[in-house]
Amino acid sequence: MKLLHPGHTAARVLRLAGLVCTLLGPLAFAAGPPMRFVHPPPEAAGDNRHTYYWELLEAALKATRRQYGDYVIESHPLPMSFQRAVAELEAGERGRINIIARATNLELENKLRAIPLPLDKGLLGYRMFLITGDTQARLDARVRSLRDLKQFSIGQGSAWTDARILAENDFRLVLTENYESLFQMVAAQRFDLFSRGVIEIEPEWRAHKDQIPGLMIEKHLLLAYPMPRYFFVSNTDEGRKMAERIEAGLRLIAKSGEFNRLYGRYKKNVLANVRLAGRTVFRLPNTQLSDKAPPPDDPFWWDNLAAELAPANRPGRGT
Repeated sequence: MKLLHPGHTAARVLRLAGLVCTLLGPLAFAAGPPMRFVHPPPEAAGDNRHTYYWELLEAALKATRRQYGDYVIESHPLPMSFQRAVAELEAGERGRINIIARATNLELENKLRAIPLPLDKGLLGYRMFLITGDTQARLDARVRSLRDLKQFSIGQGSAWTDARILAENDFRLVLTENYESLFQMVAAQRFDLFSRGVIEIEPEWRAHKDQIPGLMIEKHLLLAYPMPRYFFVSNTDEGRKMAERIEAGLRLIAKSGEFNRLYGRYKKNVLANVRLAGRTVFRLPNTQLSDKAPPPDDPFWWDNLAAELAPANRPGRGT
């Protein structure tokens, strides 16, 4: 039997170890603990506005499991306002959550790390109104232009990106920090219009119509501005790793077709009972949109709702 010199044995072991590392390199993350993603709970009972975003997150993390290892997605058990959620992310490792899905604005992108891929392809920027009382009749009689519409007050959350966009476009706003109180305020006619995204308004109407007699979805008008919703994480080393994984995963599922499958199902569900055809569309600029956003003419990341809005303009009303 041929004996190997100890030096030769050591060299062979090192070569084998190097080969193993090379082969397992893409799986290196898998040996560590799972990456943990903790998001805020719904703002109120029956509030399902964010379910789709956590489904997207799950798909993106699953697509990157081979490179980054296992993961855990959790909902924090205690409710928190939008402002509280942002503060928790700003706290970094001390925060109780480490990811949110929110409409972007310049301040938020300065405070937190954005993954600048529109999760709902800009659908959130198409806005309709919840109204009560004689508001529909007054709108029908008076609104022929954007200037006319600006005579009506709009209720919004004080920290919402929409509030900034509407204020910069000279709308009259009534603001509050509490999401649920806005429904009671429109019922009491503290303001005329409660502006809601087309992806939010129908389930919100259903959830509140029994408690607010006369609550209805306005029939003829629509605001539109480019307002994407992104994932945001902390500006920490952990946040950087999370952002890298999320962006890699979103791009993988975009390429595979999984993104469009999830988005298509989501869009079909949220627009199933929303009438868009025949509405007058008033388009507004969004100065809160940074150059991190995909180009506005990118048909993958922006949905222009062309088919849904094709017959939107009627004689006597314009954009």
